Amino acid sequence: MEEMIEYILQFGNLNKQQTELITSKGQILQLKKDAYFSEAGRIPKQVGFVVEGVIRGCYYNNKGEEITRCFISDRSLVCDYVNFEANTVSSEYLQACTDCHLIIFPKTDWEELSYNIVGWDNIRNKMVQLCMYQKSRKGPVISQDATSRYLEFMENFPSLINRIPLSYIASYLGVTQQSLSRIRKNIR
Repeated sequence: MEEMIEYILQFGNLNKQQTELITSKGQILQLKKDAYFSEAGRIPKQVGFVVEGVIRGCYYNNKGEEITRCFISDRSLVCDYVNFEANTVSSEYLQACTDCHLIIFPKTDWEELSYNIVGWDNIRNKMVQLCMYQKSRKGPVISQDATSRYLEFMENFPSLINRIPLSYIASYLGVTQQSLSRIRKNIR
């Protein structure tokens, strides 16, 4: 819980009672590799804080191909926040790439923080903006060649290279796994 409180305090000030309330509402969740934090076709019911692990955002295109859109790793907020707030069905999955240790807040507890902590809405909005920015695909530009996209991935996500399956990286880069293997071999 300490990591989460440190994260929240980047966005505003809280007193001891307020941090204790937040801590009391947070629930520990161990998410095994390949398990879903939230799923397409369902309404997201929780906000999470990734203490340790990597979660990916993905969807299926009109050809039925799985596309990885983003990676969310240690010490970050994770949520399909637009659908969470609107109480609407999601069109994407948030899936664990590794075993994950999270602190989660069910919707009622997350909303209760707004009623009981002065200034929480401002802090929450800043955290959500960062979460949405991290989830927006700021990744590879398809007009770049595949090697450039991979080199940029290595620069943007150096800690993920050896933590997540190559199939997810290939999907994120828009290349086949075989192409990614060739690129990695040529870089070495």
